[in-house]
Amino acid sequence: MSWGIKNWQRDRILQHEGVPDHLWRKLINLRCLKGLGPDELNHLRDCVTLFLHDKQIVGAHELVITDEMQVVIAMQACILILKLDLDYYENWVEIIVYPGEFIRDYDYADSAGIVHHVHTIASGESWLAGPLILSWQDIAHAAEHPGHNVVIHEFAHKIDMLNEGANGCPGLHANMSAYTWHDVFSKAYAKFCKQVEHGHGLIIDPYAAESPAEFFAVLSEVFFELPLIVKQHFPSVYEQLAQFYRQDPAVHWEERRLDN
Repeated sequence: MSWGIKNWQRDRILQHEGVPDHLWRKLINLRCLKGLGPDELNHLRDCVTLFLHDKQIVGAHELVITDEMQVVIAMQACILILKLDLDYYENWVEIIVYPGEFIRDYDYADSAGIVHHVHTIASGESWLAGPLILSWQDIAHAAEHPGHNVVIHEFAHKIDMLNEGANGCPGLHANMSAYTWHDVFSKAYAKFCKQVEHGHGLIIDPYAAESPAEFFAVLSEVFFELPLIVKQHFPSVYEQLAQFYRQDPAVHWEERRLDN
């Protein structure tokens, strides 16, 4: 359901399915929201309502999904598309939430036709036209791990997948240069991989070195969670992410730092 739906339908959903005040006040202090101004927070609340109208969040292994859990997930999912459109999350409905980490166990064929078997422990997983899977334990304890956000990470993959699969380059806006994006991200990814290889002190999760797709997802996490880190260490990447997400969270972080 896009932002362009008929006003009466949108208003009806917002009026009858809006986020309760007590939940909004309780959850508004999530770290990833600190880069938003008052108007953006109001817009986020509308986005969350429309998102929850469109998606189904279900628990696995008898996990009971509460209203608060739904809103927490939706707030973090919607921050990525706050200045974009809910259509970025179209053609799929279900979000499956496990109590904790889960096992990924499946076969897949690579571009050469070779079949590989995957058997790993994961805290999140995204499928192009299928469900998105999350670990509630990782969501609930995100405050203990600054810069890590499994919801933002997996929804960044969803956005990336819309453009020829997950390759670290989402579908760019008309005013953005694909050449510039590839140049900036390729250089930054190569630099980061060398830092990981040489064991340098890393502020950003070394998992970002797994692939260009993971680099994009991890940098998206840090862009919203700790934007000044991305702006300091990868300024060109920050600029590209700011253009793509049409947000500049570092501005509000810097304002708060000066106020303190």
